Amino acid sequence: MSEKKAFALRVSQEIMKELERWATEEFRSVNGQIEFILHEAVKTHKKKSKNAK
Repeated sequence: MSEKKAFALRVSQEIMKELERWATEEFRSVNGQIEFILHEAVKTHKKKSKNAK
């Protein structure tokens, strides 16, 4: 398994509430939800970059 790096993230209370709600709906922790969202965004970005070449 790959090593993970911790970092601080500041978000508004409104965003945090939405992340908490979204994470609960998908049976994840907020941290897990953020990691999932970032993973999907990177995957999408790679696909777009590959198609642009």
